[in-house]
Amino acid sequence: MTDTADENEPNEILAAAAEAKQQAEAAAAALADKAKSWPLAKIGLGVGIGSAAVAAAVLFAGRNRKDH
Repeated sequence: MTDTADENEPNEILAAAAEAKQQAEAAAAALADKAKSWPLAKIGLGVGIGSAAVAAAVLFAGRNRKDH
């Protein structure tokens, strides 16, 4: 039995694979663009300052307690 379809025409499996590849490439590009938009240095600085503020508050709160 021979296939009557033209050999240059992709079958459904090849078409689905090509579409999935295009979607994966588009998702990777969108993720890369989104990652570039995050100001990671500023976020890291904010987390560091926030952690130092919490540590200072804990130390300040505990310094006036007397041991009995």
